[in-house]
Amino acid sequence: MTPTTLCVPGPHGPMESKVMCFHPWSDVTLPLMSVPEIRTVIDAWASVTEELGARYPWVQIFENKGAMMGCSNPHPHCQVWASSFLPDIAQREERTQRAYQSQRGEPLLMEYGHQELLRKERLVLTSEHWLVLVPFWAVWPYQTLLLPRRHVRRLPELTPAERDDLASIMKKLLTKYDNLFETSFPYSMGWHGAPTGSEAGANWDHWQLHAHYYPPLLRSATIRKFMVGYEMLAQAQRDLTPEQAAERLRTLPEVHYCLGQKDRETATIA
Repeated sequence: MTPTTLCVPGPHGPMESKVMCFHPWSDVTLPLMSVPEIRTVIDAWASVTEELGARYPWVQIFENKGAMMGCSNPHPHCQVWASSFLPDIAQREERTQRAYQSQRGEPLLMEYGHQELLRKERLVLTSEHWLVLVPFWAVWPYQTLLLPRRHVRRLPELTPAERDDLASIMKKLLTKYDNLFETSFPYSMGWHGAPTGSEAGANWDHWQLHAHYYPPLLRSATIRKFMVGYEMLAQAQRDLTPEQAAERLRTLPEVHYCLGQKDRETATIA
């Protein structure tokens, strides 16, 4: 899995971008890949974070899946943009996580994960090392947050066991997404971790690694949510509560709807 590299000038300094293909077949997506194949993707994410993080303070890994999210190439792939500055959202997460750690003495997202585990109503999936939940602030109908249970700042810090478990829970989540409306579920997703570059050795213990999933579908495979009108000009509105979204995702099967009966039985046993 060798990414294609492009160096470009950014608005605040130099940037470097890569495209990483997940699979040699153009009709395969992550939920239809095997857990070992997804684990290979995770290892590649960790490697490219380490490589670009040696030169840049921010490494943004993201996947736009589906034409609805502006993806013009159906081949399963993601992009990696490394920048010489912290983007706006990264700066916001840096401020809030640093402030919480300063006031409470522990990482914000670690405490948030603990609270959601206690409440349970917004949880979608849990495993030995990871949890998936619909955050209370979600604005997209089936938006989710993927969090490690252990304090981890960046992707390269994940242990082999955590990477295996991440591959498994990603497959389950993305299978649930596809099963929701029995379609290849579009979304934009991305990883956020502690800044890198020349300041990587500084104290970033207030950061907790996490991934955001932002899917637009609302009621069917063709009906999506639009952020327009009042939502663009005043405040985002939810069409269903985070608790309702989590419950619906939680009850969906973890075997992909595209699989035949024999494949379903094999996948269930596995």
